[in-house]
Amino acid sequence: MRDFILRRLLLLIPLMFGVSFLTFALFRFIPGDAPVFICGITASPECIEKVRADWGLDRPWYEQYGDWLGGVVQGDFGHSFFTTLPVTTELDRRLPVTAELLIMTVLLSLLLGIPPGVLSAIRPGTALDWLARVASVLWLSVPSYWLGILAIAFILNWFGWVPPQFARGYVPFFDDPWVNLQQFLLPSLVMALASAAGIMRLLRSSLLEVMRHDYIRTAWSKGLRERTVIVRHALRNALIPVTTVIGLQVGALIGGAVIIESVFNLNGVGKYALEAFLRRDLMVVQSVVLIFALAHVLANLAVDVAYVWLDPRIRYV
Repeated sequence: MRDFILRRLLLLIPLMFGVSFLTFALFRFIPGDAPVFICGITASPECIEKVRADWGLDRPWYEQYGDWLGGVVQGDFGHSFFTTLPVTTELDRRLPVTAELLIMTVLLSLLLGIPPGVLSAIRPGTALDWLARVASVLWLSVPSYWLGILAIAFILNWFGWVPPQFARGYVPFFDDPWVNLQQFLLPSLVMALASAAGIMRLLRSSLLEVMRHDYIRTAWSKGLRERTVIVRHALRNALIPVTTVIGLQVGALIGGAVIIESVFNLNGVGKYALEAFLRRDLMVVQSVVLIFALAHVLANLAVDVAYVWLDPRIRYV
């Protein structure tokens, strides 16, 4: 296992290099130019050329890419074209927001997905089973950004309550846990519903299949209690495909954070990336994409490690 993890970590180097190069190259084909956004559409060509020269955008592409990549290796992601602040400064301020949002989303997804999936599988055909299946289809069909806007409008019109982040900005958990939970509970819940629905449906089908195996029938024949059979023998094997889906959903959650942070006014990395993309802020976009790709790869590595814990028969060589 240790050798496997080391090999996967070493593969991060060429992978991150490829991601950074593709991001840098593809951004050149997107319509729009940062100097035009900085100077304004009606600006003179002299102003645009001056901004281009000041930021080194008039140099060959390989020199620009090499300078940025060399800075990344040293922990310097460059400066924003618009705020002129170091990208690392913004990332230090915004990464905790996005990290907390994603962690709470994953926890809520597991909390809202696993128990209904188990209950639906052990009581198939009942009213509870039908209710869980209909609810999962409903949550999978509703776009999270629309649900977020609807949730804000509902609580504002019916209860007159506005999430604290619209008035106070981000409040760290250890500064004020109650306010922090108010800030993140609703956006995390909105993001988690679709993910929880997918987990519920997959766990139901996986658990129904596992319950037909011989070792489960043997456990029943021994007179074990239902909770022991489900939790100790069936659920652990049924969670293996669910773990795969959770790892794959990390990318979807990162993409969803870009929209949800904008809807709920959370100044995280997702909102930062969206603003930078709309303004063609190359340094910011390259850096954020690199960080998101790293998070996705590490999440999939964690899933591979979890396989061994769930099923000791799995071995990596």
